[in-house]
Amino acid sequence: MSNLIADWRDRPTHRRVWALAAPMILSNISVPLVALVDSTVIGHLPHAHQLGAVAVGASLYTFLAWAMGFLRMGTTGFAAQAAGRGDGAALRQILLQGLLLAMGLAIVLGTLGVPLSGVALHFMQPSAELDQLTREFFHTRLFGLPAALASYALVGWFLGTQNARAPLAILLSTNLVNIALNLWFVLGLEWGVVGAARASVIAEWTGALIGLLMTRNALRAYPGHIAWAALALWQSWRPLLAVNRDIFIRSLALQSVFFLITVQGARLGDATVAANALLLNGLLLTAHAMDGLAHAVEALCGHAIGARDREALRRSLVVACGWSLLASLGFAVLFLFAGHLFIEMQTNIQSVRDTAFIYLPYLAALPLIAVGSYLLDGLFIGATRAREMRNGMLLTVVLLLPFAWALQGFGNHGLWITFLLFMLLRSLTLGTFAWYLHKNDGWFAGKAH
Repeated sequence: MSNLIADWRDRPTHRRVWALAAPMILSNISVPLVALVDSTVIGHLPHAHQLGAVAVGASLYTFLAWAMGFLRMGTTGFAAQAAGRGDGAALRQILLQGLLLAMGLAIVLGTLGVPLSGVALHFMQPSAELDQLTREFFHTRLFGLPAALASYALVGWFLGTQNARAPLAILLSTNLVNIALNLWFVLGLEWGVVGAARASVIAEWTGALIGLLMTRNALRAYPGHIAWAALALWQSWRPLLAVNRDIFIRSLALQSVFFLITVQGARLGDATVAANALLLNGLLLTAHAMDGLAHAVEALCGHAIGARDREALRRSLVVACGWSLLASLGFAVLFLFAGHLFIEMQTNIQSVRDTAFIYLPYLAALPLIAVGSYLLDGLFIGATRAREMRNGMLLTVVLLLPFAWALQGFGNHGLWITFLLFMLLRSLTLGTFAWYLHKNDGWFAGKAH
């Protein structure tokens, strides 16, 4: 206990954590703000199926894009450890490999996205109006996919070098452009749901181009040259691809849970799927803010592991954990006492409001239940321990299945209870892996996975 108190009182660690976390919290919060503006703008159009189309279409796009989240997470861990070693050549190789992977995956996903969305909508069984608008929204969003994936790789690389200002510039420019164009296209030009999609596409390309321009100055701090010949060798790609493979499987399982919740909600009616979308905007707001601290953990812990500094690793975790617990408590109180204002701000459709109000207590409980999973994700990403992340997520899904089956007869209440159980099981399974690695000094033992 005395060690924990001493670690918490270490002011330099607090400064290092917040030097990374504050810009990332600011930039991360701008991400759910875009979803919030989408919901608010579309939510004030006359029909519930318009809001539902944005919710379902964004869920389809997010399923594809966020499943590629390994482009950020894998890049962060390797870049952090390379920065800890002061290896400029490795940093250049990681950046280039991340961008090449992003472009290749965008082409594959763009090709598969249209037929896969048709299959997904078939199983959702939405109303005819919801189906048509969802397809229009999703097909338009696909044009921004290459830029979105490139931004993942860029943000991850910058975080690994402990440069939080560049991700702030990328994400803020993307999301502010998105918000401005959303208001113009939907309300000014009256392009409706498709206008919201077009705004997102232009914004994603804006952010990616800004990120590319910023890499030149960032590399000056780490002298070195790209080993072009190594890019043609499988061995130079193998560590990154192995980590990315495991994070992809983990992310696919995670996004499958989110997607299935949207599917099940869609079967409960347009008002329910719209209400769940408004509530999940609260989750997005919480998760992206908490991820700012998790990103600090990624960079600081990865750097400590690269430098083999056990004390720095422990102190970074203690400080980030303390602030994460305080933040989760703040969000829980906010949603418990002001959640109705959050819902009313997003829509004036009374049936959607009334439905959302019923399930607000679940949203208030969510930050306290989910906080552990965000922090542990940051630790495992920084350590490039993707195999354990993958196994933890797959185990979580397997453990969740019997509960999900038993609760499906309870309608939307069952859906939310299942989701809360999922977040709790994420923390417990990953926490078990973390305890095992700590007990066996596994964070520093041998080669990174």
